[in-house]
Amino acid sequence: MKMFLVWAMSLGFVACTEKRADQTDGSVVASVGMIADVVREIAAGDLAVVSLIGEGIDPHTFQPGKSDVEKIQKAGLVLYHGLYLEGKMGSVFENRRDRGHRIAAVAEGLEEVSLIGGESHPDPHLWMDVALWSKVAAGIAVELAAFAPDKAAAFQDRLERYQEKLATLDQYARVAMASIPEERRILVTAHDAFSYLGRAYGIEVRGIQGISTESEAGTKDINDLVNLLVTRKVPAIFVESSVSDKSVRAVIEGAAQQGHTVTIGGKLYSDAMGNPGTYEGTYIGMIDHNVTTIVRALGGEAPATGFQDKLNR
Repeated sequence: MKMFLVWAMSLGFVACTEKRADQTDGSVVASVGMIADVVREIAAGDLAVVSLIGEGIDPHTFQPGKSDVEKIQKAGLVLYHGLYLEGKMGSVFENRRDRGHRIAAVAEGLEEVSLIGGESHPDPHLWMDVALWSKVAAGIAVELAAFAPDKAAAFQDRLERYQEKLATLDQYARVAMASIPEERRILVTAHDAFSYLGRAYGIEVRGIQGISTESEAGTKDINDLVNLLVTRKVPAIFVESSVSDKSVRAVIEGAAQQGHTVTIGGKLYSDAMGNPGTYEGTYIGMIDHNVTTIVRALGGEAPATGFQDKLNR
């Protein structure tokens, strides 16, 4: 346990401890569902968990309301992603941290060699690489242990069991993606949220919009993608649950004008998970859904119900 704490703390996760416990409601607030789900897996009911940005909501453009700020103020611990994922919300977290609240940016402690993109503005979508997200889960466990040290041993045990599940999911993704015919191994989506998935599982990724959905796709971007789809005879393109499908429809129409039919291969979860209470509303279910949907649409082999037989049920 001691070695685990020393190793994970070396990742550089930051939390301030000046705020007195009796000034909070003892809850753990997570900015996005992917973080909240990890907390629930590790805390397993020992801590109250609140997720700020819900399903189908784009964290890049999320505007916090009064109730969101109040939840942050009352929380005993706040965990946000960082790396500019939360857009304008990031300044709210930083402001509260400067005032002595216990707040941690869980993605910012990873080594830079693990991140895609430049140092000044790295790609934040690292949960698409399951092995990388498992490291983030370890850092989250450290933050929870520091917040509730009497439960540290239980948190560590649950983390290890959760990481075993993540390892199985990671292996499924590797095998399933490898089954896609090489000439079809290209993933085109509404915005550039899948580069970590592409790097981890060997598939070329193209987003119509950039890393942040605040950017707009220009006519040249759309035309370039249309030409790529036509030239390589890519059969499917994917929409995302938290992003408008307007640009995706434009690409499909452009390909049709050149005599190439492109279908919508399915809806992927990029910046937000599925509905609460569903399998897709968990991190594992989200990735299982994405991998299974991509593989089947591009001609690979994957069971329709996913690696745990829980999809579409």
